[in-house]
Amino acid sequence: MSQVHPSAVIEDGAILGDGVEIGPFCVVGANVVLGDRVQLKSHVVVTGNTQIGEDTVVFSFAVLGEIPQDLKFKGEACQTIIGKRNRIREHVTVNAGTEGGGGITKIGDDGLFMAGCHIAHDAQIGDRVIVVNSAAVAGHCVLEDDVIIGGLSGIHQWVRIGKGAIIGAVTMVTNDVIPYGLVQAPRGELDGLNLVGLKRRGVQRSDITALRAAFQMLAQGEGTFQERARRLGDETDSSYVKEIVGFITGQSDRSFLTPGG
Repeated sequence: MSQVHPSAVIEDGAILGDGVEIGPFCVVGANVVLGDRVQLKSHVVVTGNTQIGEDTVVFSFAVLGEIPQDLKFKGEACQTIIGKRNRIREHVTVNAGTEGGGGITKIGDDGLFMAGCHIAHDAQIGDRVIVVNSAAVAGHCVLEDDVIIGGLSGIHQWVRIGKGAIIGAVTMVTNDVIPYGLVQAPRGELDGLNLVGLKRRGVQRSDITALRAAFQMLAQGEGTFQERARRLGDETDSSYVKEIVGFITGQSDRSFLTPGG
């Protein structure tokens, strides 16, 4: 059975799962679906065509599913889909998608979105992603699983950030980031691998050694960046290195951050 504070506004048509808790002065729109045991603390706005997965907790003054900050948006039908067990802290904003970007902003499971961060229209966010305080992820970005975005950082529209990468604090990222990459400095420099994250996830030493060798080849090998990546794919047996190769050789709207630049 759901618990709804008397001061909350739940519009007709909203669907509340079992055990949902809605605190004081929250607003839940008519086209919102809240999964089982979702908790809205207080003063939370969930609007638009928005789904929130079970056991997600949303803290005060967050606004989820509002229309995108895009002047091309003309009121078309769009969605916001947020997965299970996320922690969405105070003043977080997640905007709905646009027709030009596929119509859906999507967040996976088990993420942590710290106070004041922003997820823009049509962004695709994987599982176990952490976006630290006051960071902004622009429209159409892709953040794969296990990505960490440091505080006060900005991710430019259309940028892809590969699985397991980490972006340091106060960093502007304007190009794609390879899986397991470490990016830092004000204008976003690919400075190595996220070795701490790899070790914490229990990646075998042999794979870490292969990733280090791959990074050196990408940094200093012969040919263009794409040619080096394709050569890596032919030479490696490591599934982790193959992830990097597949990411680099896949379709992208932006160039890559490269080692040393």
